[in-house]
Amino acid sequence: MPINFYSENNSFSLQHTNSIKDWIRKVIAQYNKRCGEITFIFLSDQDIRKMNHDYLNHDFPTDVITFDYSEDEVISGDIFVGYETVQVNSQIYGVAFKHEMHRVLIHGILHLIGFNDDTSHLKNEMHQKENDALSLFV
Repeated sequence: MPINFYSENNSFSLQHTNSIKDWIRKVIAQYNKRCGEITFIFLSDQDIRKMNHDYLNHDFPTDVITFDYSEDEVISGDIFVGYETVQVNSQIYGVAFKHEMHRVLIHGILHLIGFNDDTSHLKNEMHQKENDALSLFV
């Protein structure tokens, strides 16, 4: 099934999408799941802030919002990425933009697989799973 990347109301363009797709499929398979239809939509801070407000009642921009349509072992969903927030976070954390973008992309995938980050303990687990997945990116 397809993994697609779109930019909505902006000119952001993700680089190396074929290798990212291969990596995402590898991570999904590692959890004994199958890849369904996954769409990444890149939004400006203004647009993701509105989405965050409308769907989650949070009035601030964020780096990722995931809508899960998975069924059984087939992982599917829409993952909205605030690329401007990713840029700011890469500077805050002192990492390359590409690295932070990959972390955010896989964070959304991990949510579709079934992992949550509602508590500090779960956030730590999620961060470790992100690191494990990032180590698989070639």
